[in-house]
Amino acid sequence: MSAQIVQTEPAGPSVDQRTGWTGWLGSLVGWRRLVVLASLGLVVLSLTRVITGANDIDSSGALAAALALAAPIALAGLGGLWSERAGVVNIGLEGMMILGTWGAAFFASNYGPWAGLLGAILMGAVGGAVHALATVVFGVDHIISGVALNLLGLGAASYLAVRTFEGTGGTQSPSLPELPRITISGLSDWLGEIEQGRTFLVADVASVLRALVTNLSVVTVLVVGLLVLSWWIIWRTSFGLRLRSCGESPTAAETLGVNVYRYKFIAVVISGGLAGLGGGFLAMVASNLYREGQTGGRGYIGLAAMIFGNWRPGGLAAGAGLFGYSDAIYLRGGGDVIHAFLLPFSVFLLLWGAWALWRRRQGKRVVGLVSVLIAIGVFAWFALTSIFPRELTGMTPTSRRSSSWRSPRSGSACPRPTGSSTGRGRPRDGG
Repeated sequence: MSAQIVQTEPAGPSVDQRTGWTGWLGSLVGWRRLVVLASLGLVVLSLTRVITGANDIDSSGALAAALALAAPIALAGLGGLWSERAGVVNIGLEGMMILGTWGAAFFASNYGPWAGLLGAILMGAVGGAVHALATVVFGVDHIISGVALNLLGLGAASYLAVRTFEGTGGTQSPSLPELPRITISGLSDWLGEIEQGRTFLVADVASVLRALVTNLSVVTVLVVGLLVLSWWIIWRTSFGLRLRSCGESPTAAETLGVNVYRYKFIAVVISGGLAGLGGGFLAMVASNLYREGQTGGRGYIGLAAMIFGNWRPGGLAAGAGLFGYSDAIYLRGGGDVIHAFLLPFSVFLLLWGAWALWRRRQGKRVVGLVSVLIAIGVFAWFALTSIFPRELTGMTPTSRRSSSWRSPRSGSACPRPTGSSTGRGRPRDGG
């Protein structure tokens, strides 16, 4: 008997068969897609700045502040990513960050700034080991263990501060030694002159570059390196494959000879070390001393940024950057900046609504009409007002926590100068 091979048509169009800008964007490799989206975002910001006159929307000061404010959130979220990729929910990131703030202050004041970073990692790792012992070894519920660790971290840090920082009453430490900062003087000054020219797109590119070469903390550079390194280890190494298998299907991993308990334990300890480093950033870079309550809930915000980023380092960085930018704008009194964002938001809603109305045969007519009506309302808000109420700018999760933040000597988180111009479930796996 002869066998017949029947060739069937694919169920849907492939990436190459898709048409339109969505198909083209989806066909791009990850880093190319990121470059395209970042370029489009910069063009939108530049147009908004030119039209509205809100020059602080992407100034080097605002971007530098956003970068500094996003770093501890990114570290907390990265810690959560390591833990949850191994199948352990880590609600205790806040407690690990608190332990990291004390560890950074104690070791830095006694042994120097670099020892302070190691102390922050060590104390956070201790918190991670406690969480791993409870959840992996003894099988305690992950949420209960995380909440208990948050309370334990807060109490332990307060007790240790009283015992070690006696001269200040235990609520804060003496001033800590400084960590190095990176400034390329000639390039920074030249980019500053270009930025002050306010030329469309050119000034915006200069402001982005200037934020990266002016008073940049070495810890911020370390954070970026850790994001890249974590992506490479988790998605490009055999260790990362085994770790992810422990989170996705521990039974299958165990049948293949993987020591599931060991990988989970290692991942949670790494998670604690990263969260502790986030606390160390707050103590040594953001405020230059330990203070009770200075984490301000950033462990929880890091967890939210991780979920926002779909349990991936790139999305996590975007989420942390979004929280950091909103906090930076609030600290710099950017009511005019938030007001300026109403314009591109209304245009986006209008275009989206028009597209949905054009696709009315597919049942999108009601959605399109609602989007158009909202767009008209947002544009009316933009046209009839000149500034966004400061009471509303404080609605973002990090803004109410900024009282514990002290601007670094770089001035990145300081209010803008008075002379500045103002105008009107579970993760899906994959690489």
